[in-house]
Amino acid sequence: MAVFWLCGLICAIWSASLPAINARLHLGEGRIGLVLLLTALGSMACMPVAGRLADAWSSRAVLRVIAPVAALALLGPALAPNFPILLVAAFALGGTLGSLDVAMNAQAVEVETRYGRSIMSTFHGVWSLGGVVGGLTITVGLHLHTSGTALMIGAGVVAAVLFLLPGKHLLTGKAPREDGEPVVSSGGLPTLTILLLGVVALAGFVSEGAGYSWASLHAEEMLNADPATASFAYTVFAAALTVTRLTADRLRSKVDPANWMRLAGSVAVLGYALVLVAPLLPGGRLAFGLAGWVVVAAGLATVVPAIFSAVGAGGANVGKALSWVTTMAYAGQLGGPAVIGPLADVTSLGVAMLVPGLLAAVIAVAGPLAVRRTAAKELATV
Repeated sequence: MAVFWLCGLICAIWSASLPAINARLHLGEGRIGLVLLLTALGSMACMPVAGRLADAWSSRAVLRVIAPVAALALLGPALAPNFPILLVAAFALGGTLGSLDVAMNAQAVEVETRYGRSIMSTFHGVWSLGGVVGGLTITVGLHLHTSGTALMIGAGVVAAVLFLLPGKHLLTGKAPREDGEPVVSSGGLPTLTILLLGVVALAGFVSEGAGYSWASLHAEEMLNADPATASFAYTVFAAALTVTRLTADRLRSKVDPANWMRLAGSVAVLGYALVLVAPLLPGGRLAFGLAGWVVVAAGLATVVPAIFSAVGAGGANVGKALSWVTTMAYAGQLGGPAVIGPLADVTSLGVAMLVPGLLAAVIAVAGPLAVRRTAAKELATV
């Protein structure tokens, strides 16, 4: 929980610091977009490597090294004197954060396996809480006239030290059986199953990212909300997502994983249907739209955590399988805005919301199939 919380914090510190970096280096939106692209590419480049290392050395070993390094990587963008060096620093930061993402989720799979019931959604909910604290740290610090550079350096150093504290409590390997022998699966997930899991994770990332990126703009453009009120759509979505992740695990543990995935995807489809219908109503459009975003968040909140749990249920080589699934998910995070934005330009944002709605349907259909294959193909290899 501590690792997830700190990871959420440093990710939010990075995102919330972008305006200050922009002002310091006079970048503009185009260059900021390139910085974000390099960050994502760094993550995708390093995730497969981190997965292989987690399988070879254990997720504990990788996590204890990469977590403080990822925190200190914040210092690169904070101190970058110009745009080219900022790009290099952003790629390095993305690489360490992507490696941290894989290692901590592999460790979370190990913890969940030993714990005996679903707790993955809670881990991701705690990540969101760390993000709230990180964002507030930058907001309050800037209001107190502290420089963005100082805030990033301070947060990076403090987080690096704090990452060392839970390191000694991380699990080292597979839980022992009753006879004292370690539990070692005889195989891993087949390639087709990894692809299915990756497609579902990609659909989850794009559908979730649409809420984070477009909910407020949708409320303003399609529901006639003023800017201050429209921003509330983001808050409602993020809060509903976090609350669901913190509370859904106990219920999820009582439902067949495939049925849960079908339910989660179906709820998200219903939510996007409400969002799509809201602009057509004669009255109460904003309230209806906000309700739609709450339902979307409730459906999507457990999708990616459930996929990670399914990877853990598939057998050995969890780190490698998880790295590929996560890489595909990040590819969706990159591609989502590239599809939704241009489509909104040529049609409307309301029409563009069909994309995440259809991807939520993909979750409902492909999710159960992917989850079932993880249970049926434990003897296959990655």
